[in-house]
Amino acid sequence: MSAHALLGASGAHKWLHCTPSARLEETLPDSTSEYAQEGSLAHEIGELKLRKAFTDPMGPRTFTNRLKKLQSNPLYQDEMLRHTDTYLDYVSSVVHGYKTLPYVAVEKKLDYSAYAPEGFGTGDCIIIGGSIMHVIDLKYGKGVPVSAFENPQMMLYALGALLEYSILYGLEQIVMVIVQPRLDSISEFVMSVNDLMYWATNTVMGAAEKAWKGEGEFVPGEHCRFCRANALCRARADFNVSLEEFGYQKPPLLTNEEVGQILEKAQDLAKWAKDLEAYALSETLKGVEISGWKAVAGRGSRKFIDIDEAFKFLVSKGYAEALLYKREPLSAPAIEELLGKNIYKELLIDTEKVEKTPGKPTLVPASDPREEFKQYDLAELFKNELGGKEIE
Repeated sequence: MSAHALLGASGAHKWLHCTPSARLEETLPDSTSEYAQEGSLAHEIGELKLRKAFTDPMGPRTFTNRLKKLQSNPLYQDEMLRHTDTYLDYVSSVVHGYKTLPYVAVEKKLDYSAYAPEGFGTGDCIIIGGSIMHVIDLKYGKGVPVSAFENPQMMLYALGALLEYSILYGLEQIVMVIVQPRLDSISEFVMSVNDLMYWATNTVMGAAEKAWKGEGEFVPGEHCRFCRANALCRARADFNVSLEEFGYQKPPLLTNEEVGQILEKAQDLAKWAKDLEAYALSETLKGVEISGWKAVAGRGSRKFIDIDEAFKFLVSKGYAEALLYKREPLSAPAIEELLGKNIYKELLIDTEKVEKTPGKPTLVPASDPREEFKQYDLAELFKNELGGKEIE
């Protein structure tokens, strides 16, 4: 097997919805970002902590030496220790929640090739006790909250783990968990073994067969976001350009139904334009012509060559040092980052020094799992913004 499976679990949201995308991506160069490398480093630190705690006992010196090696990475940040502690704390709470010591596996390769050709992935942590199996995934990113609810990546991990361990354990229930410490998010989804196997048989097998052969229809959607073909995909282009059809509709004012249809289509339009722009810039910088466009130098920035020397010089010219600095209080989230979650809660939340106000209403698709904003919520929000005055 290759290091990255064509039908890997991490890309399942793409090839399950848009089956030809797997083979199409294969023709395009892969790349990694600094954010991905940062996440990989955090995963290695988390893995080291879990191994020390549950599967590979090691003395303080061995642990410290291994940790120092990871800390020598230029991408290392001290906050990684705190965030991976959150991951360790959650795993520990699950392990100690069983009446008897459960089985624990860390960074386990999971094979589900019986349902998707050459399909495999790596589960961050597997915990089995009695008839219950936990499949836990650490996500270090903080850009987008990731839900475990019917998450195909987690379900494929669970499928691989089930195929690995079902002979040894009488499993009945699977708890899939995504720990996203930088967003203070732990998402759980519980599924019966029977339901998982039904999904594997009736959803995965058919889609995987088409994806392996490069067959099926291209289907634009939210899953395009992480596809390597997202800028040049013709199906995505056709979907977005199809907005033009609404310009020919009568009467002159759109109906609410048409507004909903346009919003649904337009969701991806801005993202697609950014993907196209990034691709075009990359090509022009290689010397490839993009009709009607060229690369130019962006707006420059100014910075001190040596800020200490510059400020010392200004002070010598009679400017007060206090004028050269701006004093601003840290925000509540920044203070939480500084103190740590537990101390922040003890000192500021429990003593009622901080309050959380509701966010302003935002429009999302009806499929969004969040509860709909009610009229009384809206009234309360405006009441807060008006300083406690009632809305007449």
